[in-house]
Amino acid sequence: MSVPHDQYLKYTDEQVLTETAEFHSKGNYTVHPVGQQMTTLHHLRSQDLDNLSGNELRLNILSPLRRRDNPELHGLSADHPLMRNDSCERFDYRPLSFGQLEALLVPLMAKAKSTFRRGYPSGGALYPVEVFCCNLQLDQSDWPNGADALHLLPSSRTYELLPPGSDNGKLCDAVAQASQSIGRPSWALIYMMYLPKTLFKYRYRGYRLALIESGAMSMIIDLRCKELGLKNRMWSGFTDHQITRGLGLNPALFFPACMQLVG
Repeated sequence: MSVPHDQYLKYTDEQVLTETAEFHSKGNYTVHPVGQQMTTLHHLRSQDLDNLSGNELRLNILSPLRRRDNPELHGLSADHPLMRNDSCERFDYRPLSFGQLEALLVPLMAKAKSTFRRGYPSGGALYPVEVFCCNLQLDQSDWPNGADALHLLPSSRTYELLPPGSDNGKLCDAVAQASQSIGRPSWALIYMMYLPKTLFKYRYRGYRLALIESGAMSMIIDLRCKELGLKNRMWSGFTDHQITRGLGLNPALFFPACMQLVG
């Protein structure tokens, strides 16, 4: 069953919507060449970053378990299907076909046309995260209708063109600008929260569920990339407003949770 996206606004508490939007905006920042020399994310020293990154969190360092009471756990074997590849640090450009994109997106589709259930978990079966596929290959034009960006429709198992007001050129510029420091990925998958659908049932807690869902989607795509011989990484270095406006969406209701680059 397909529901018009603005119908969710009827059932969404205005105060919950406003406060969640204000909270989300605290995590926004602008990526633009004009301000690169004038802005900084933090003032942490490189040594401190190295010490604080990639570590486990110890809560009781004074009373560790003795080894005989706490045998070492065994990790996955290198050839296990759940042993993910490392995130790609820099993409070497290679042209990818639209057929390869369709193969990549299979786990996000509805399991069958007779059910709403998809290949990843969703709290309350809300599925509040929309996936937008952006083509970053200037020399690859086998996408339907010559589009550079499409909206995935998981239950219909198809795609739709971006709404009127979208600007494929500005969208690709915003994504490419964000990813220029890591080479040339071929695609970007943008996980976008539609706030009325996120909040109408579980209110504030729905925002948390949407973030959990984004993580589940990106993880299953990560493993699918390994199966298909593709590289990927999560990316948050983008400006929300540029991405949303490039997609032709209302920036007061649609919020990008994260982006996954593939190449």
